[in-house]
Amino acid sequence: MAKNVVEKIIDAHRFIDDQDPANDLALKIDYTLTQDSTGTLTYLQWEALGIPKVKTKLSVAFVDHNTLQAGYENADDHRYLQTVAAKHGIYFSKPGNGICHQVFLERFAVPGATLLGSDSHTPTAGGLGMLAIGAGGLNVAVSMAGKPYYLNKPKICNVKLTGSLSPWVSAKDIILELLKRLTVKGGRGKIIEYSGDGILGLSVPERATITNMGAELGSTTSIFPSDLETKKFLKAQDREDCWREITADSGAYYDEEVIIELDKLEPLIAQPHSPDNVVKVSEISGMPINQVIIGSCTNSSFQDLMKVAYILRGKTVHPDVSLAIAPGSKQVLTMLAENGGLLDMVNAGARILESACGPCIGMGQAPETGGISLRTNNRNFSGRSGTADAKVFLVSPETAAVSALQGFITDPRTWGEAIHVAMPEKFTINDNLVLVPPEDTKDIEVIRGPNIIPLAINEKMEEDISGIVLLKVGDNINTDDIMPSTAQLLPYRSNIPYLANYCFSGLDKDFSARAKSLKNGIIVAGENYGQGSSREHAALIPRFLGVRAVLAKSFARIHFDNLINMGVIPLTFENIDGYEKIAQGSDFVLGEIITNLKLENKNWTLRLENDNLIRVRADFTRNQVNLLIAGGLLNYTKSRKED
Repeated sequence: MAKNVVEKIIDAHRFIDDQDPANDLALKIDYTLTQDSTGTLTYLQWEALGIPKVKTKLSVAFVDHNTLQAGYENADDHRYLQTVAAKHGIYFSKPGNGICHQVFLERFAVPGATLLGSDSHTPTAGGLGMLAIGAGGLNVAVSMAGKPYYLNKPKICNVKLTGSLSPWVSAKDIILELLKRLTVKGGRGKIIEYSGDGILGLSVPERATITNMGAELGSTTSIFPSDLETKKFLKAQDREDCWREITADSGAYYDEEVIIELDKLEPLIAQPHSPDNVVKVSEISGMPINQVIIGSCTNSSFQDLMKVAYILRGKTVHPDVSLAIAPGSKQVLTMLAENGGLLDMVNAGARILESACGPCIGMGQAPETGGISLRTNNRNFSGRSGTADAKVFLVSPETAAVSALQGFITDPRTWGEAIHVAMPEKFTINDNLVLVPPEDTKDIEVIRGPNIIPLAINEKMEEDISGIVLLKVGDNINTDDIMPSTAQLLPYRSNIPYLANYCFSGLDKDFSARAKSLKNGIIVAGENYGQGSSREHAALIPRFLGVRAVLAKSFARIHFDNLINMGVIPLTFENIDGYEKIAQGSDFVLGEIITNLKLENKNWTLRLENDNLIRVRADFTRNQVNLLIAGGLLNYTKSRKED
């Protein structure tokens, strides 16, 4: 039978789990990655499992988020991560080595292998033909223990790219076009597989830009075939020995198809405050800007930044614009320094940032009050930049660089002859900031600073839960809305009691105090609840505050899984009017929970005050049922440690 790329990789990684035959997919995970914003909690959970060493082919802990050391907290977390990695057989990428996705693509990604990462942009490695999935940190910890990663069987959407890009149009414009068509909800329950003659003109770093922002579609992951272009990249990284060809068979089946004619694309821009609010750059050109940020895991490759260097060469940034550039890895920064590209940037007036996530996650470089910021990031949610009333636009590096010189949003096609930067035949390789774990770990001490707080362990699920509706919110609530991820709060990612004081603080400053004063509660939400980051804090902290269930019109995939992992019940409304009937502050009873779970009933009833009944859906796999009954994934995995 003809198979597509996704089917070939999944078939080679099916985990035989005789105890849970009802699950759709149980995948064996070859590689894992964590970053420091989610990693501290991941490794606390890993330690709670009580397993001496990881059982994956390779696991890597990166430090790239919390690199602003304004106090002891981040440095303490970094020391904890370094020592816990050495203790348990995990590679450690030190601060300064680069953004996890860029470095993993360069030095670790393997075509045809599986990768689970505690960051929503883990699908970046799909640009190299890897089945790379973002998940909550607890899922990653369990996969490091050799356990399967369970996944509802996704649909496979074939995005067929035809033709070739016109001058000044880039890979960023391809994914913005797809977001414009499908929206931030359009990829839910799907894996995006790219094909067509148009992919032949895209290098691996360009493909990675596209798969990176597949996360913004809400998709499970995105992937390109592993072909001669993939081999070329791996050879340039001195890793050709791990290449193998993986392409779709002729006649392979797909659940749906989208065709993008590349030669018809123009430079595009995502307007505030959503990555799918996309228009042509030409439609809003001339808008004055205050700031330009070039970098992030989406557009910080050597190719991207050399294009920027050529545009800036011999010119000066507009006097009203602050331009900051963050190379994605030490490799990129080194090569820019070697070939003079870095000098072009500095001479033009750019501020060179360290090779880290930085401004993309609100870690520094917040815009001025009411500022207009042009960024090559993947997300532009309201307030994410660190300035509540700033307006962030998402563009390609070419559009960003040209606009920085002009002082206003500029269609780069008006700038002159297009710049082409080929992928180098040989990358500069120096892995001296990657620490390989020792063979003998018995004398290694895991160092915990005062910011490392022990985990609270959930109880098992009860048969009946009663309480009040703690909060009612609208559509597209993202994980930053649930648990703010500001530069002030990021250092406390391993301090759940402290973070709990700020849960939903941007939407309702009284939420935390209200939740603490009550034993149990639920949250009511609209469509696509929990979009954005994979950070499980957005599920763990509400559970810490007594949230027992979330009722929504629909959920983002990773957050749905994270809620279950933390023992919170995610339910959807059976009828759309159910959302309208529930008011914040209402009393509720959710009964017969264990009974319904064990019987795998899909139709549940929520009882409100005055005997108002709301019909809700409980769409869980057998594995998810077991997790909820146990009180979450950690409890469940510990109970089966002997398996």
